[in-house]
Amino acid sequence: MKAILFVGHGSRDEEGNEQVRQFVQTILPQIDATFYVHTCFLEFGVPSVIDGIVHCVERGATEVIVIPIILLPAGHSKLHIPAAIDEAKERYPYVSFTYGRPLGIHDATFTILQDRLEEAEIVLDEHTAVILLGRGGSDPDANSDLYKIARLFWERNKQVIVEPAFMGVTNPSLDEAVVKCVKLGAKKIVVLPYFLFTGVLIKRLEKRVFEFQSIYPHISFVLTHYFGFHPSLQTIVLDRLHEALSDSVQMNCDTCQYRLHVAEHHHHHHHHHDH
Repeated sequence: MKAILFVGHGSRDEEGNEQVRQFVQTILPQIDATFYVHTCFLEFGVPSVIDGIVHCVERGATEVIVIPIILLPAGHSKLHIPAAIDEAKERYPYVSFTYGRPLGIHDATFTILQDRLEEAEIVLDEHTAVILLGRGGSDPDANSDLYKIARLFWERNKQVIVEPAFMGVTNPSLDEAVVKCVKLGAKKIVVLPYFLFTGVLIKRLEKRVFEFQSIYPHISFVLTHYFGFHPSLQTIVLDRLHEALSDSVQMNCDTCQYRLHVAEHHHHHHHHHDH
């Protein structure tokens, strides 16, 4: 029996974890019924990744396909999930594992972003600035992906200012992005969350945007909806699943800080002599 284990990031806000579970339920009709489907979390939610794998194996799975429902490839997808899979391989040597890639940069992403703006009745013109707001992390590769997405989004809406920013860990911060947009002459600033589901940060963001309106009363501030249950999110996740099932997963390793660190400290072993 084959099992598909979807991995959500997990949130201290249980509402966000429940939205991940509900999202997986929405895509079940598009997955072959012969697969056993289960959901787990990296942190804050239950079950954990290793517990999710154990559950699948105990249900009879001899092959587990692990699909991260995570926006950008960073430490979680490059280190933590693979570590859990390695642990499971030692525990269950008779079970095979296939690891899919995070959502990453996908054409359907821009459909979601565009629709969230249209839902908020945003007119994209030279007086409008869109702040594409990501979570932010310590992985330069993942942070740079948000910049690429912001650039690609601008290519589709060239009359509007598009600025990337992050909620934490790295810069530019949301506050810095707002200051920049004000200096660029924006009369309306739209905060577009590059987040999958609700959680502590989304609720904190709602309060912060309200505060911005008080600080800059001459500028209109709008907070759009996060990705949520958008049909195109289903498209992206199912594409990542189909990649894994067809053994066509392609990771971006060229700028991965973990790979570069290993390359710097690893001496290649050349087989120029007999052993």
